[in-house]
Amino acid sequence: MSFDLIIFDCDGVLVDSEVISCRAHAATLTRHGYPITEDQVLDRFLGVSDLEARLIVEAELGRKLPDDFEAQMKQTALQCYADELRPVPYVVQAVAAIGLPKCVASSGTPEKIRHGLTCAGLYDILAPHIFSASQVKRGKPAPDLFLFAAEQMQALPARCVVIEDSVPGVTGARAAGMTVLGFHGGSHCRPGYADKLRAAGAAVTFDDMRQLPGMIGDARLHTPRRAREGEDP
Repeated sequence: MSFDLIIFDCDGVLVDSEVISCRAHAATLTRHGYPITEDQVLDRFLGVSDLEARLIVEAELGRKLPDDFEAQMKQTALQCYADELRPVPYVVQAVAAIGLPKCVASSGTPEKIRHGLTCAGLYDILAPHIFSASQVKRGKPAPDLFLFAAEQMQALPARCVVIEDSVPGVTGARAAGMTVLGFHGGSHCRPGYADKLRAAGAAVTFDDMRQLPGMIGDARLHTPRRAREGEDP
C-alpha cells in the first residue's frame, strides 16, 4: 500500500506562526475582558478553529464577543506577520521532494491561510488545493475538514497521510481514518510535546522537515499501531 495524498496543516507545520497567532489571540481577548496569556492560548486553543475557540470563550464569559472580533484578531496578527513570519525550516525543500498530490487543511480562515503562506513563499507551491475549517460544519478535532479535503482531492481517507502539529489536529485526522505524522519542530513546541502527539494517535513524530520525504515511504506507517508500541520513533 502507498499513500495517494499528503495533507498539511498550515500554522506550525508549513509556517512558524503559532507563537504570533497566540500572541494576537491573547491580546485581543484580554482587550475584551477575558484576561489570558500567550501560553494559556497555546495550551487551550492550539489547533482549534477560531469559531470553536470563540464559542468556548463566550460560554465562559456569559456574553458575546464583538461581531468583528475575528477581524480584530486577524489584524493584530497580520501586523506582525510581515516582519516576523517565516516558513518552517526546510519545508519548501521537503514539499518539493514529495512526488505525490498535496493539499492544506487548516483551522484558519482562508484569508489568514493565504496571507501566511504568501508571506512564507509557499502559496504558489500549494494553491489552489487549500481548505479551511470555515468550509465545514465542525473544525478540528472533528474529522470533517480532513474528510472534506480528501473528497475534494478524490482520495480515500485510508490512503491519506496528514502532517500535524496539534493534538486536536492529530485527533481529527485519526478520526477520519488517516495516518498522521506529528511534527514538533515549531518554535511553540515545548519539551515533551512529541509524547502528546503520539498519545493523540500520531504514528511517528519528527522535528526536522528534512526527515519528511523519507518518512512518507516508511513501511512502518502502514503497520497497526499496537505493533509499533514501545518503538523509538
